[in-house]
Amino acid sequence: MTPFKTHILVCTCEACSAAGSVAVAEELERQLKEKSLDTRIAVVRTGSLGLCDRGPVVVVYPEGTAYVQVKVSDVAEIINEHVIGGRIVEHLLHKTHEDERATTSLDDMMFFKHQKRIALRNCGIIDPENIDEYIGADGYTALTRILTEQTLPQEIINCVKESGLRGRGGAGFSTGLKWQFAADAESEDGIKYVCCNADEGDPGAFMDRSVLEGDPHTILEAMAIAGYAIGAHQGYIYIRAEYPVAVKRLQIAIEQAREYGLLGKNILNTGFDFDLELRLGAGAFVCGEETALLVSIEGKRGEPRNRPPFPAVKGLYQRPTLLNNVETYANITWILNHGAEAFASVGTERSKGTKVFALGGKIVNTGLVEIPMGTTLRTIIEDIGGGVPNGKQFKAAQTGGPSGGCIPASLIDTPIDYDNLVEIGSMMGSGGLIVMDEDNCMVDIAKFFLDFVVDESCGKCTPCRIGTKRLYDLLDKITRGEGEMEDLDTIEELCYHLKDSALCALGQSAPNPVLSTLKHFRAEYEAHIIEKRCPAGICKNLVNFWIVEDKCKGCGLCAKNCPVDAISGTLREPYSIDTSVCIKCGLCESNCRFDAVVRA
Repeated sequence: MTPFKTHILVCTCEACSAAGSVAVAEELERQLKEKSLDTRIAVVRTGSLGLCDRGPVVVVYPEGTAYVQVKVSDVAEIINEHVIGGRIVEHLLHKTHEDERATTSLDDMMFFKHQKRIALRNCGIIDPENIDEYIGADGYTALTRILTEQTLPQEIINCVKESGLRGRGGAGFSTGLKWQFAADAESEDGIKYVCCNADEGDPGAFMDRSVLEGDPHTILEAMAIAGYAIGAHQGYIYIRAEYPVAVKRLQIAIEQAREYGLLGKNILNTGFDFDLELRLGAGAFVCGEETALLVSIEGKRGEPRNRPPFPAVKGLYQRPTLLNNVETYANITWILNHGAEAFASVGTERSKGTKVFALGGKIVNTGLVEIPMGTTLRTIIEDIGGGVPNGKQFKAAQTGGPSGGCIPASLIDTPIDYDNLVEIGSMMGSGGLIVMDEDNCMVDIAKFFLDFVVDESCGKCTPCRIGTKRLYDLLDKITRGEGEMEDLDTIEELCYHLKDSALCALGQSAPNPVLSTLKHFRAEYEAHIIEKRCPAGICKNLVNFWIVEDKCKGCGLCAKNCPVDAISGTLREPYSIDTSVCIKCGLCESNCRFDAVVRA
């Protein structure tokens, strides 16, 4: 078979697919065939490169030129100008920073310069639905070597230990130790299990989903290796049914691996058996907690169990069970192929390797990034993320999802690793990183995450069921302008009770956003209570709108768009707002072209 001269990679992750990337790929294939170029130029549907808000993303190799927000109508120009004519289509290039020139290669983008892709190494590079492309990228090399060379299971576990890899699902427990516990545990009938937590439910998090969409075979290979290391022959991947692209690609990958003899009975004729099944979750956030996840796989209501015993000793169906999340498994084959020392050389003393973050919120470059542990928050936000847009000031970053905390601008130079985040009142979590600017109210942010936890609490234990609701009610009271200073003491006391007494990590970590905002933004709480004012102008009960006479041109747009007729005036004369009628919807502010409407 003659190698293709040119490869055109089209991202078909969920974000790009929603933006129309599948239609772009089909049009590329149609036009190439029409021009009889389809035998020399391949169109490859890939996973995410990380430029998630710029889709559809199309990358032309061998140059590595990335085009963004590509429409079907742009396809002919890309083919005629770039593929045939060798000329870059300038207006489709991406600038990752407002003052950056449009770059003609992925390697030149500031977005990628500070990244090191280990877990995401194949995402956006290979066709996730073609096992041959994964094998061509050293896929299944580690599994083949281990089985055919009859590597001792303990050697594999020792390698994972020496790498320093910690669980990427949130708590950061040593992966090698967890594997050791599962290997040492005894089962009366000899049955053990290997499970993968792909129930990614944090608001704004899409790291694990992207790995499964872009490189599903790396998870299958790692789980088979884990099964060999601990003595298990059956594995389960627990994934949300809400992720149809990831589910589809996992199913394809499992079928392909079975067909190639890499899953199932007598793998590679070595006598080792290991197979995998998918279990679809219904979207309960609590099922991301390990014991609740295992209960759900068993077909029961997803509720946490008391620990100990831990899953490594007594997990799925009361048998020893190894449970890691997607990103943790995504590092395993790289470690085994490159060596524990290579992985341990990246990162910090106690946090080795890289971490994938879903970067979102008030940031220029929304997307997926993988950075070495110890990279500062400033580097992530300013260099990789492109900074806060619209000239606004960075105020805080929230890490760890609803279980994490808020990091203030004063700590922007903090190196990001497990221990540093805990020290400043946050946590790594699974890897969501939400950026906030001066227009965010930190009391409202804390209330938002508490509202999520209240809704997602399984209700099994009283501290979480009642405590989180009581916390939410107190925060709601403050944002309504009815708070009292005594409420802050009550909130703190309740937070510590909840951390000490809730059954699982969901309840124990629920107070983190509240405690971190109280610690770093206490003045905002006091402004809500004492001054009955929301400094960010977000909390409706504490906000009023008015029109600055000197700026108002009397165009009447604000009055025309007001749903309750609270604005009156005469054309070409300054208008005014009746605050007793105003419902504070903000339409007047968003429609004013002269910045005459202000809030405070």
